[in-house]
Amino acid sequence: MRILVLSDLHANATALETALAAAKGRWEGVVCLGDVVGYGPDPNEVTSKIRELGAQTIRGNHDKAAAELMATDDFNPVAKAAVDWTRSQLSAENVKWLAELPHGPLETGGLVLVHGALQDEDEYVFTPAQALEGLLDSAAGVTFFGHTHHQGGFSYSNAKNNLEVLSLRPRASESYAALRIETGTRYLLNPGSIGQPRDADPRAGFAIADLEHEVVEFWRVPYDIAAVQSRMRTARLPEALVQRLSLGR
Repeated sequence: MRILVLSDLHANATALETALAAAKGRWEGVVCLGDVVGYGPDPNEVTSKIRELGAQTIRGNHDKAAAELMATDDFNPVAKAAVDWTRSQLSAENVKWLAELPHGPLETGGLVLVHGALQDEDEYVFTPAQALEGLLDSAAGVTFFGHTHHQGGFSYSNAKNNLEVLSLRPRASESYAALRIETGTRYLLNPGSIGQPRDADPRAGFAIADLEHEVVEFWRVPYDIAAVQSRMRTARLPEALVQRLSLGR
């Protein structure tokens, strides 16, 4: 089965719809690694779309904060302002759905899904040292994580005792880059962020995993950033969040 892997949508309906259009006909199942809401101007639209898709979804820290399952004391002022606005906009039905999302790790379709680290859903994984424990302890050979908004990942070959950083973002002229899954190698992969990339590429990021044919595609698609920024300004969301969409940081 080909599985569409989405993460860190952050209430950006324009990016989500553009990504779904690009991936149309290329997947049979869909999963989401969390942070459905937060930062962006479309919390109800994005939440409802993910529910409509029937995506197997785990919670992210912004989903927990929006559903008042965690305090925002550790959020920076910009992120906290976005959470407060999101709470004021979400329908009761969507809040209930967010509150009931399971936490990772979650096994599905031969994959393991986590939002942050395997051991802590709120922990960031940026470095090989941070990735190693998850690579070794995951219940599956391929684990997908989000939270960092950086497309790419890590691999570990037990036979070679080799821990590798995987740079998998497609070039500006390309829509996707493919990774061949090798027998005996374990993978911790980030599909990138749909709604707010932070790896210097403002295009929406996602992945399509085809374990049967041992390949994962890492996609980037351009979308109408200006339209999203206009809605953010209308909602009076922090200008820093508006600007970072253009920068991909």
